[in-house]
Amino acid sequence: METLQIRDIKDNQTVDGTYLVREMTRGETRTGNPFLSLTVMDSSGEIGGRVWENAERLAEQCPAGSFIRLKALAQSYKGTLQLRIDHLEQIEVPEKELGRFLPSTPGDIDVMGAELIRLAKGIEDQDYRNLAMAFLGDSKILKSLKKAPAAKAMHHAYFGGLLEHTLGVARLAKNVAELYPAIDRSLLLTGAILHDIGKLIEFSYDTFPYDYSDQGRLVGHMVLGIEMLQEKGRALPHFPGEKMTHLKHLILSHHGRHEFGSPSLPMMLEAFVLNFLDDLDAKINYIRDLGRKTGGEGYRWTDYQRNLERFLYVQGEQNDDVDNGNGRQNQAENEIDPRQRNLWLK
Repeated sequence: METLQIRDIKDNQTVDGTYLVREMTRGETRTGNPFLSLTVMDSSGEIGGRVWENAERLAEQCPAGSFIRLKALAQSYKGTLQLRIDHLEQIEVPEKELGRFLPSTPGDIDVMGAELIRLAKGIEDQDYRNLAMAFLGDSKILKSLKKAPAAKAMHHAYFGGLLEHTLGVARLAKNVAELYPAIDRSLLLTGAILHDIGKLIEFSYDTFPYDYSDQGRLVGHMVLGIEMLQEKGRALPHFPGEKMTHLKHLILSHHGRHEFGSPSLPMMLEAFVLNFLDDLDAKINYIRDLGRKTGGEGYRWTDYQRNLERFLYVQGEQNDDVDNGNGRQNQAENEIDPRQRNLWLK
């Protein structure tokens, strides 16, 4: 039986399918009987559920981050649709199918990956080109890039989001450099491709919800990116030290200000441009996502956006993943890490 997507579940419908457990908590009824409270999800949204029978035994089968096959009845309770789960069992899901269960980039991951490689191969300066391809030609790095999020929340915070964001910034860099001959196109494009490469280590993204790795919290993606850059650079014979210094500066300054997490302020033309392009791509993604969640046609006001310190007037977009009023939504928007505030408070 084909799994029913969460967005398509209706009241009083029997549900038999495979989902990802986002959250599991234990509880007790007023009479002292144990039960489980679950939130399960797929790429279309999430829905709550309860396990009333055999709760203690089944708790081992459904920890957060696990995949379960369940049988349940959808019921409306106080205006919110939830599942009464009669049976569940933990199962394994192939890595290639993870996109079915996680909020995912709307783009084709393989197509985007191929375009990013073409941009890297088109870098005119041989040293920068070789360095960019040392990353994108590494199958392990490319595989991680295709599934990593660009952030825990706020922008591109979904499966494949880092690739989508990196490609977006690289496209902008290529076009802006063509308009302004004073820009070192090779440096800017290499910086665009590698500016967030440290996020491959900063985030733990093999399970959901995404979170920071220990290294990510303690060190941060810019310093991790510099370490990766140095490692790849050492493997390239006679890579010019000055070019490496310039590229390090772009990575370390791309958040623009010290209070936004950058150890260095932009001091080169290409560093200023990269900072602006990174911010532009992130904000466009964030505001468009608000439009999708708003739904419908025409412009309308959002709720107050604490991260931007304002209301936004956005154009609604029809999107099958929009919350339909049953209390289902994608990753929480209210988890703002201080290191991400640079994207919004300039």
